[in-house]
Amino acid sequence: MWFTEGVDAHGGDDIGSIGNRLNWLRAGVLGANDGIVSVAGIVIGVAGATADRSTILISGVAGLVAGAFSMAGGEYTSVSTQRDTESTLVEAERRELRDDPGAAEDELAESLERRGLSAATARSAARELSAGDPLRAHAAVEFGLDPDDLTNPWHAAVSSFIAFTCGALLPLLAITLLPDGARVWGCALAVVAALAITGYTSAHLGGAAKGPAMLRIMAVGAATMIVTYAVGSAFGIAA
Repeated sequence: MWFTEGVDAHGGDDIGSIGNRLNWLRAGVLGANDGIVSVAGIVIGVAGATADRSTILISGVAGLVAGAFSMAGGEYTSVSTQRDTESTLVEAERRELRDDPGAAEDELAESLERRGLSAATARSAARELSAGDPLRAHAAVEFGLDPDDLTNPWHAAVSSFIAFTCGALLPLLAITLLPDGARVWGCALAVVAALAITGYTSAHLGGAAKGPAMLRIMAVGAATMIVTYAVGSAFGIAA
């Protein structure tokens, strides 16, 4: 039933878990996008300052490592706070079910009524849901949580680290492997093409218009590379 979203007696996928996976996938795409733009800005900027391939490579690698750890650390901190909040809600519900199960059932019935059920149907549904796994039922209906599957900060951190690294590798490899004459333009074109793909994918996952999303992220990437190249050229040590 729609009001028991997240309560799956057979252990299969529910709407909530599918939505969570889509959110993680979209976050991964955005992490890769950040890696592309950040490292592209660094290597293009350094390429504007010097033609030395080793200097460009070292700068790009440093940007990749720093960016990946920064993003992973930020995600870990943010998601840890979210998990603490989820744990607090679940523990409060656990105590209420232990100390005052009648009041807990009343709250569950009220939650179901707010979702459109009649008072009698909500009461019956609350009683039936509470008869099985009350904590899981109450947490799912009232908070949209699964007590056995709370948000994992380590998953978020590792996913962000990998996504950023994968995205960052594209401009890093392009700027260092292409010949001198095509280095900057070739890298820029590869970056813009990759951003078009990430913009399309992000919009598709989010159900948004694809054209505007692609143009926005491509414009941001192009502007980043133009500005950093200009700055690098202004302080350049080699033509």
